[in-house]
Amino acid sequence: MKEKLQKIREQAIAEIENSEGIDKLIEVRSAVLGKKGELTAILKKMKEVAPEDRPKVGQWVNETREAIEAILDEKKKAFEAEALRLRYEKEKIDVTMPAERQEKGNLHPVTQVRNQLTDIFASMGFEIYEGTEIETDYYNFTALNTAKDHPARDMQDTFYLSPEFLLRTQTSAGQIHVMEEKKPPIKIISPGKVFRSDDDATHSPMFTQMEGLVVDHGITLCDLKGMLEEFARRIFGKNVTTRLRPSYFPFTEPSVEVDVSCFQCGGKGCRLCKGTGWIEVLGAGVVNHRVLEGCGIDAEEYSGFAFGMGIERIAMLKYGINNIKLLFESDLRVLKQIDD
Repeated sequence: MKEKLQKIREQAIAEIENSEGIDKLIEVRSAVLGKKGELTAILKKMKEVAPEDRPKVGQWVNETREAIEAILDEKKKAFEAEALRLRYEKEKIDVTMPAERQEKGNLHPVTQVRNQLTDIFASMGFEIYEGTEIETDYYNFTALNTAKDHPARDMQDTFYLSPEFLLRTQTSAGQIHVMEEKKPPIKIISPGKVFRSDDDATHSPMFTQMEGLVVDHGITLCDLKGMLEEFARRIFGKNVTTRLRPSYFPFTEPSVEVDVSCFQCGGKGCRLCKGTGWIEVLGAGVVNHRVLEGCGIDAEEYSGFAFGMGIERIAMLKYGINNIKLLFESDLRVLKQIDD
């Protein structure tokens, strides 16, 4: 029995010495000292040992247990100390090393341009009105003098939620709400998201628009031209000029397309302006009498002008972006280059 216990002890110590981790120690402890371990099995056979030999055998078993437990604890402490050393080594901070450079964030180009436009028009006395992205057919079309058979009402251009409700196609709907709720003088801009079924390099199904409206006594197309001249100089550069070309919009009469002289070539002609020296930036016009009258404003006493621009288009022109999708992909290589 003594030889058997000695063999168990030597084998256990050898396995402990050669173990490579705490998991192996747990395995040895279970195999030798556990409920189904070798020492436990010997104790269960004590009844087979002669009564006079039992104290001596019990003493051998205890000595073997104590010896194995002692070396197990010693080895476990060694493993824990090594693990702690490796952890400290891994987490050690060399204070003499240069700090990791933190990337500086900046606002999205569309947000930057929206903020710039808001500041420009706010300095001219415009108030900000933000409408809702879900509008009724009346506010989005009918009140803006859009005929029932106008192509803009077709399903391929407008996202209808029901026969009555739709995702607004223009922030111009906001001017109707304002004119119904407020008496002139009115001077507001209305920025926000709009939605149209259109998708190519320069158009997106969702984009940001800014509508402007001024209604007061004696407002003319000349007032619109002067305001746009100031806007163009402040957003594109002090040497930029504007020109108005006849156009058509249901809610303005007369209507104009507004061009700015190319700020890249100075009007000489380049790739940006397609050799014309001019770049189209927005649509505008004098508010149609029928729109004023529909909102309860006397068109004989008051007049006004309105304008609308795509903020993504302004951002693309200002920062030299040739595909509108780059503004929606949040590619850091693009965004890092733009920080006003």
